[in-house]
Amino acid sequence: MIDAPLTRVEEARLVPAGGPARLALSRLPRAGEIADAAAAARGVSAWVDGRLVVTAVPSRLIDAAGRVGGRELADLVAGSVEPAVEAWLGTAPDLPLPGRAVLPTATRPVVMGIVNVTPDSFADGGAHYAPDDHPGAALRHGRALLEAGADVLDVGGESTRPGADPIDVDEELRRVIPVVEALAEEGAVVSIDTTKARVAREAVAAGAAIVNDVSAGGVDDELVPTVAELGVAYVLMHRRGTPRTMQDQAEYTDVVGEVFDFLADRLDHIQAAGVGRELVVVDPGIGFAKTAEHNLVLLRRLREFTSLGRPVLIGTSRKAFLGRVTGATSTDDRVVASVTSAALAVRSGARIVRVHDVAETVQALAVAHAIATAGDEA
Repeated sequence: MIDAPLTRVEEARLVPAGGPARLALSRLPRAGEIADAAAAARGVSAWVDGRLVVTAVPSRLIDAAGRVGGRELADLVAGSVEPAVEAWLGTAPDLPLPGRAVLPTATRPVVMGIVNVTPDSFADGGAHYAPDDHPGAALRHGRALLEAGADVLDVGGESTRPGADPIDVDEELRRVIPVVEALAEEGAVVSIDTTKARVAREAVAAGAAIVNDVSAGGVDDELVPTVAELGVAYVLMHRRGTPRTMQDQAEYTDVVGEVFDFLADRLDHIQAAGVGRELVVVDPGIGFAKTAEHNLVLLRRLREFTSLGRPVLIGTSRKAFLGRVTGATSTDDRVVASVTSAALAVRSGARIVRVHDVAETVQALAVAHAIATAGDEA
C-alpha cells in the first residue's frame, strides 16, 4: 500500500479565481515525473529539503499526476491536495467535546487558561500549588481565569519546561485530580496536560474533556489507545526528546516542513489507532526543541499548518524566546509580548491560544478577531 502524499499549502489566495497555489508535497510517488508534467502545464517546481514545492493550478497538478500514473495516482494526489487547499482557504471546524457542547473554534479564537499545579513551572512555578492548601490555591486561580474569560482550563501537574525532571504517576495524580474534579463539577471545560495514560484516564473520569499531550504519544505507548477508548478531544503537539534533552535536538533543515510532516504523520497514526480526526487539535510546539529563530519562523508561517484541516493551538505565553526578542528577563515582564504573539498567531490561523494572562489575551483577541472579520457580512 502506498502512503498518501502530505500536502502543505504555502499560498492559495488565487485558487478561488482559478489561479495557482504554492504547495509543498512530501511522500509523493513519482515526484520528479509529476514535476516535469506540471511544468509542461505551466507549473513551476523546485526541491526543498526533499519536498517537491510546486506552484500550479491544483487541478492541473492533479491532471499531471494522471498523465504520469493514471487515475490511481491522480486520485491519490487529489485526495491530498484538494482537502489541504480547502482547509487553508476556509476556517477550522469546531472542536466537539463528547457529552458536552463544542468549542467554537470555527467562529472565534478560544482561550485556554493555564493552571499549573507544580512547584517548578517556568512562569509561575509554585504560585498556584500550595501542598498545605491543596487544591485551594489552584482552584482559586482556575476560578479567576474563568471569570477573566477563559474558555478552557488546562490543568497540569508536571513541568515541561526545558531541563525539568519527570515525576511519578502517583504524584502527578495527587496534584491534578482534585483540581480537575472540582473545576469540572463547577462547569468548567477542563483539559488535562499529561503524557501518561493513567493520568489521562483518571482525569477524564474526574471530568476532563481534553487530553493535552506534549509528547504526541511518545512517552507512554498506552496514551493514544487510551484517548481512543475514552473518546475525548486530543491535542497533538510536536516535540523532540524530553524536557531534559529537547533543546539539544533543536536542529532542522526546514523547521516548518519537518514539524508539519511530523504532525501530519502522527495525525494519520492516531487516527489509525482509533482517535477520531474530528477530535484532534494540532500544536507545532513553540519552545519545545526549537530555538528562538525556529519559533519566530513557525509563527510567521503558521497558516501553513491549517492545511491539516484541524484547529491549530499555539502556546507562546511568557516563553523565553519572547524575552530574547524584547530583552525582558523576568517572565512577569513578558505579558505584552505574550499577548501580542497570541493576537498575531490568531491572525495567522491559530484557533486556540494557551496563556497565563487570560484577561489581557481575551481583550486582544476580541480586537484581532473583530478586525479580521470586519465587513464579512456586508
